[in-house]
Amino acid sequence: MIATIQAWFQQLYETTGFNFTVFYDPYDWDRYVAGLRMTLLLGISTILASLVIGAVGALLQSGPSRVLRALVNGFVVVFRNTPPLVQIFFFYFGLGTLLPDIRSADGLRAPILNNVQWAIISLSLFAGAFNVEIFRSGIEAVPRTTVEAAEALGYTRFKAYRYVVLPLALRVCLPALNNNLINLLKTTTLAYAIAVPETLYAVKQIWSESQNVLEMMLVLLATYAVLVGVLVWIMHRWERALRIPGYGR
Repeated sequence: MIATIQAWFQQLYETTGFNFTVFYDPYDWDRYVAGLRMTLLLGISTILASLVIGAVGALLQSGPSRVLRALVNGFVVVFRNTPPLVQIFFFYFGLGTLLPDIRSADGLRAPILNNVQWAIISLSLFAGAFNVEIFRSGIEAVPRTTVEAAEALGYTRFKAYRYVVLPLALRVCLPALNNNLINLLKTTTLAYAIAVPETLYAVKQIWSESQNVLEMMLVLLATYAVLVGVLVWIMHRWERALRIPGYGR
């Protein structure tokens, strides 16, 4: 089956000039798959981290401490109002140069955090700032009587937030949260700017060597259309599974 597909794309190139090397050249295919794996790593890790940042930030933002509220508000203002590419550059080229190097097993000096880790940190904080406001809007939609009922049953503030407020708030803010996470998946392409070998980086290498820009751009667009489509399907399934009559509708 694989050999048939490779032969078909090879023949397509010979007869029409459309050079989809990624589908018949094992070397280009391996580079493309490696880039796709890196995109999935960036997407999954940043989505999970940004959800945690959003939930914790919303808890602190609605807490009694003015200092913590001010810190969270400052974090949200900074990361929502600056471009994500600037943030990536700030972390990688700015903070990255301030951290001490470590000595690897072969005796070479290496940075504590590499470009992939800086990209995950930067993109997680960027999306997390939006998630804080999204979770906050959901928390404010939960009736105060529900929180009072939880407190009357002996729940501490943290347990009431974890077991009562957050599950209800999540159902209210899921549509907005879905949009932010989908945008985050697409924003992972900015990691290309600091040489993270994700899909765009791999495809750029392929078309630079094979001179097939149009073909590889089509492959790139199709790849992200499929990735985003799968994420949308997962998020919609999640939304339907958590739906409660009277909340979020």
